[in-house]
Amino acid sequence: MTALLGPKTRVAVIGLGYVGLPLAVVLARHFDTIGFDINETRIEELKRGHDRTGEVDEPALRASTLHLTSNLEECRGAEIFIVTVPTPVDETNKPDLRPVMSATRSVASVLTPGAGAIVVYESTVYPGVTEDICGPELERVSGLKRGVDFFLGYSPERINPGDREHTVDRITKVISGETPEVVEKLAALYGAVTSGGVFRAKSIKAAEAAKVIENAQRDINIAFINEVAMIFQKIGLSAYDVLEAAGTKWNFLKFSPGLVGGHCIGVDPYYLSFRAQELGHDPEVILAGRRINDGMGRYIADCVHERLAPNSRILVLGLTFKENVPDLRNSKVIDVIRGLESHGHTVRVHDPLADGEEAHEEYGVRLLRRMADIRMDDPRRSAEMEPFDAVVAAVPHTVYAQMSADHIARIVKPGGLVADIKGMWRNLALPETIRRWQL
Repeated sequence: MTALLGPKTRVAVIGLGYVGLPLAVVLARHFDTIGFDINETRIEELKRGHDRTGEVDEPALRASTLHLTSNLEECRGAEIFIVTVPTPVDETNKPDLRPVMSATRSVASVLTPGAGAIVVYESTVYPGVTEDICGPELERVSGLKRGVDFFLGYSPERINPGDREHTVDRITKVISGETPEVVEKLAALYGAVTSGGVFRAKSIKAAEAAKVIENAQRDINIAFINEVAMIFQKIGLSAYDVLEAAGTKWNFLKFSPGLVGGHCIGVDPYYLSFRAQELGHDPEVILAGRRINDGMGRYIADCVHERLAPNSRILVLGLTFKENVPDLRNSKVIDVIRGLESHGHTVRVHDPLADGEEAHEEYGVRLLRRMADIRMDDPRRSAEMEPFDAVVAAVPHTVYAQMSADHIARIVKPGGLVADIKGMWRNLALPETIRRWQL
C-alpha cells in the first residue's frame, strides 16, 4: 500500500446526504470518485442536478465528474471507502447504529481480497465503534482479514448545514488510521481537497472522541444560556439584552438561547454519555445540559400559552432545525408546536424551505408553503387565513428576518402576541397594539 494517491485512485463515498454529497463533489475534482446512496430517488434527483439539501448548487453538481449510483456493485474495487451515513439516537436517546452497521455490511460485500482498501468512517460515533464494532463486522461479512485485506480509518465530519464559509474544502480535517501508512494515505486524500490542512490524531479513538466533545461542548454552553434565560424571565429581563452587554467583554463566549436540534448538537452528547455509562461513569454535566435543551420547546410553549387567551390561533414561522436550511432532522420546533396544541391552541406552520411531504411524514405537520399565505394583503393567500392571535418566530430564516413591521402587524390581531424566540425582530419598531415576548 503506497502513501501517494493519483487522479485514478478510486474513492467510494457511501451515503450522499448533507455530509456525503459535498465531500464526494470535492473529491471528484481530484480522484475517480463514486457516490453511492441506497435511495434511488435521491440518485435520480442528483443526476438531474437537484440537491434537495441545498448544500451543492446545480451548476456545481452538473459540472462534477462524480459518478452517481444506487448500484453497490459499481463500488467494487475502490481503494478507499468513506462512510457518511447518519448516526441518530433511538426513542430512549440511545445510539442507533443501524445505519452505520448497514453501510458497514454494504462495504464488506464489495471488498476485494488482498486489495488493502481503506474503510474510513466519518459518521459521529463514540470512541471504539470504528475498531471494536465496525471492524469485526467488516471481517464477519466479507470473510476477509483486517490489517491484511482492508484497513480502518476515521475522519470526523464537520459539515455545518447552510454554512457557506466553513465548507468541506476549507476546514481542517482530522484524520486517523490504524497504521502510519493509512494515516499518510488519508493525509494525501483529504489534503488534496481542503485548504484548511489535515490534523493527524494520535489514534482512531482520539479522533472519534474529538468529534463527540466538539458538539457536546456547544450543547453544554447553550444549555447554560438557556438556563440563565429562564432565570432572567422570572426577573423580567430578556436574555438578549443581558448577552448584548456581557458580550462586550473580550473573553465572553457568544452563545444565544433557543432550541437545540439537528443531527449533531442535539444527538452527539448522547453518544458520549452512553459510552460513559457503559464504563460506569455518571456523566452529570453532559446529561444536565441535554435535559435543559431538550426541555426548551415545551418551556417556550408554556411561556407563550401564559400570555394568550384559551383556544388561540397561532402561526409558527419556521420548522427546520436551524435558519436558512431545509433540514428537518431532529427539529425541536415540533416540541413548541405540540406544546401549544396540548394547551388547546390551533397552530398553523409556515416554512418556505422545508419539504412539505417530509414535514408531514416526519411530524404530521401540513405546511403553509407560499409567502402569499402569510401576506394578508396578497389576494393569492388562502381564504381561511386571517390575522392570528399570536405569531411565534421559531426559526430566523432570512426571509422572516427581513419582514417589515407593517407585514408583521398585518398577520397579528390588535392586542396579539409576537413571540420572537431568536430575537431577530428585537430592533424592529412594532405598533404598540402588539405585545412582544422573547427569551
